[in-house]
Amino acid sequence: MDHAQNRIELGQLIRTERKRQQPTQEKLAELSGVGVRFVRELEPGKEGCHIWLAFAVMQRLVCPRDRPWE
Repeated sequence: MDHAQNRIELGQLIRTERKRQQPTQEKLAELSGVGVRFVRELEPGKEGCHIWLAFAVMQRLVCPRDRPWE
């Protein structure tokens, strides 16, 4: 993952990485312990997304041992 300057860029990075690794939003949400709605709102950078939940999603994408969809 690259770096983000704001919530919109963060969401774009998360979406790009999710698409690259190919889990669905539903699967990523399930494995991250968040709701599908949160992932759907996080990716476009919606205001009000909690950063600690965003970290849970990012952890699933950047930790190779935690990628059960592979």
